[in-house]
Amino acid sequence: MDVKVILLSIGASFMLAVLFGPLFIPLLRRLKFGQQIRTDGPQSHLKKTGTPTMGGIIILLAVLLAFLKFSDKTNEFWVLLIACLGFGLVGFLDDYIKIAFKRSLGLTASQKLFGQLLFSVMICVLLHQMHHSTVIGIPGTSAELDFGWFYYPFVVIMLFGTSNAVNFTDGVDGLLGGTGAVAFTAFTILALHASEHESAIFSATMIGALLGFLVFNAHPAKVFMGDSGSLGIGGGMAAVAILTKTELLLVVIGGVFVLEMLSVILQVGSFKLRGKRIFKMSPIHHHFELSGWSEWKVVTVFWFVGIVFAAAGVFLGR
Repeated sequence: MDVKVILLSIGASFMLAVLFGPLFIPLLRRLKFGQQIRTDGPQSHLKKTGTPTMGGIIILLAVLLAFLKFSDKTNEFWVLLIACLGFGLVGFLDDYIKIAFKRSLGLTASQKLFGQLLFSVMICVLLHQMHHSTVIGIPGTSAELDFGWFYYPFVVIMLFGTSNAVNFTDGVDGLLGGTGAVAFTAFTILALHASEHESAIFSATMIGALLGFLVFNAHPAKVFMGDSGSLGIGGGMAAVAILTKTELLLVVIGGVFVLEMLSVILQVGSFKLRGKRIFKMSPIHHHFELSGWSEWKVVTVFWFVGIVFAAAGVFLGR
């Protein structure tokens, strides 16, 4: 594949996100789609109350338009689009209900589960029709495991786990935008290496859109992406790993997201079993904030850790 197309995809989605920002941010502000901040979190975050959220629309729209322009509309195209926009839609509804109906929890757990499961099943059906390989390679080795029909429940778990892990990471200005762009850079390289055209283009458009969104989301953030962005990013990332047959490498490349999710699991488990918390607050980025780190220090350190994980993933994948 021509690297020029990849660069054009990044540039197009970046410019679209930068153009959409000044259009959507004032609109979200007028509609009073403002973020509600947890009172039990870092006190420095309270001043962010009312900052426009649902900015994930900017990311998803930029990705959609750029991807439509440069992709070949194959079956892989539909897998990626359903994963990204489908999970993004679930997040959008969750955000909208929280804001419009003043329900702090948005969609109920069962409603969110149903939405994510619906789009996951659609993806599994497409993968089966495509005769997508059910063999999973062990990173860094030549060993392979054929999951057979168990591959499809594994895909569902991947989509659920990745979207929620990415969602946990979205809690500090610019954190998810930067770590997400880094992870998709790794997947762009691996997709090019595997000659997976659609996955490479999609990952490239994600890089551009996330970097464009960072123009408005870097500290101090003028807009938050909300669940509409984080769930869509997570769904798309899982789909790229599935199509490029780097399912297990996702754990390495998305190491920051894994750590964020594990911190929540450990915190909840410890409190329920022992009545004690491991961290000052979870996800773990809040622990460092409450330990005295500035937002910018948290973000830059996590970005660096994300780069290390991504580089390790590319090394193992190639």
